[in-house]
Amino acid sequence: MARYRDAVCRLCRREGVKLFLKGQRCLTDKCAIEKRNFAPGQHGKARRPKMVGYGLQLREKQKVRRLYGILEQQFRNYFRKAERKKGVTGEILLQLLETRLDNVIYRLGIVTSRPAARQLVRHGHIEVNGRRVDIPSYQMRVDDIVRVRDKSRNVAVIKQSVENRRRTEMQPWLDFDEKKLEGRLNQIPSRENIPVPIQEQLIVELYSK
Repeated sequence: MARYRDAVCRLCRREGVKLFLKGQRCLTDKCAIEKRNFAPGQHGKARRPKMVGYGLQLREKQKVRRLYGILEQQFRNYFRKAERKKGVTGEILLQLLETRLDNVIYRLGIVTSRPAARQLVRHGHIEVNGRRVDIPSYQMRVDDIVRVRDKSRNVAVIKQSVENRRRTEMQPWLDFDEKKLEGRLNQIPSRENIPVPIQEQLIVELYSK
């Protein structure tokens, strides 16, 4: 399966915002945005051009893709699915992305980044409703219960993340039992409960052309 293999800090620098792709490192002075807050490449230090129209829409789409770690065709599929549902397309799109299994693992604070959550799922450390699931894009539903498998409770990255999870802002649409390492999806999150710096309407305008 295709995936991005280059330095992830370049993605944050290109978008000019923290995408929190390296977990706790993003909260320290070692973060690339703190050190080099300019676009990567030979001309990166040049003044960022003012984005308007298509350029602004494209950057918002790329930002969302990189934030959630999704390839282009997969993102298009999410958008088409959101379009078919009743409601505000941009909000529904973000709801679909937020209720992916890897994102829910990240939001619960079991790991400190979405790439780490994706790896955790891929390696078979996660159960949903009592069954092992190794598909990061698995779509969670209301009242689904996700937990760390008993054999995986002592994995170092999980133990360290849970101990530091006070640094992670817990979302009101999720419940988490730290002793059981178990979380529950209470409801589909509303837009005000999705803390991402995205103007989703620009993405809708981009794909509506």
